[in-house]
Amino acid sequence: MNPTYDFKGQVALVTGAAMGMGLATARMFAEAGATVVLADFNEEALGKTVADLEAAGHKVLGVRCDVANEGDVAAMVQRTVDTFGRLDAAFNNAGIQIPANDVVDVPDTDYERVMAVNLRGVWNCMQAELRQMQRQGSGAIVNCSSIGGLIGNPGLAAYHATKYGVIGMTQSAALENAPRGIRLNAVCPGTIDTPMVAKMLKEQPKAMDVIMGKQPNKRLGRPEEVAAAVLWLCSDAASFVLGVALPVDGGYTAT
Repeated sequence: MNPTYDFKGQVALVTGAAMGMGLATARMFAEAGATVVLADFNEEALGKTVADLEAAGHKVLGVRCDVANEGDVAAMVQRTVDTFGRLDAAFNNAGIQIPANDVVDVPDTDYERVMAVNLRGVWNCMQAELRQMQRQGSGAIVNCSSIGGLIGNPGLAAYHATKYGVIGMTQSAALENAPRGIRLNAVCPGTIDTPMVAKMLKEQPKAMDVIMGKQPNKRLGRPEEVAAAVLWLCSDAASFVLGVALPVDGGYTAT
């Protein structure tokens, strides 16, 4: 059973919110009383998610956003503030994978795309969110890294570069903003049962055997388990926690 938190009167923003870990986190924020802004590139999936949460009685707003586009991100945060007056918590979750390849075989287009979304996207969101939080003098941001930001795996150098980068950005920004009353941390999910992982396993049928061979608890993680970590990091329960890269991986990086 996950602990419960009270986010009543607070506004939370989640990117990549239409499915997977983003959806689980948005739902958990809403169930904890927050007003939630859901952002995603997939407008159709986003609309369905927003409708479902509204039908459940939650106060939510959907915003179509390409996090790699600085203008989109600035507009997303501005709309949040124009609509609800503030921004208290953010989970910068939007991210993509690219096909596994040796370094010398990674197409430039794949490299540029994963950098644009996974690294520049988090950077864009963090900048826009921090501008608002600095005006308020408060806030909490959680950036989504990965176990791929803590360890290396063959064939994934470009993806890992983005996730290591997210941790570095998070730690530097955490030190800059702690005196301003703002906390920044990162979560590092392991292999979580999400649509993105399902697609990867379909394309690489033997990958599950490899993953389970290194997974101490012999199962995939659940999106709600990552969401619980995000809510804790954004809550007062983690008021003395900043600059961490928290593995949520069932012990994978401990092996």
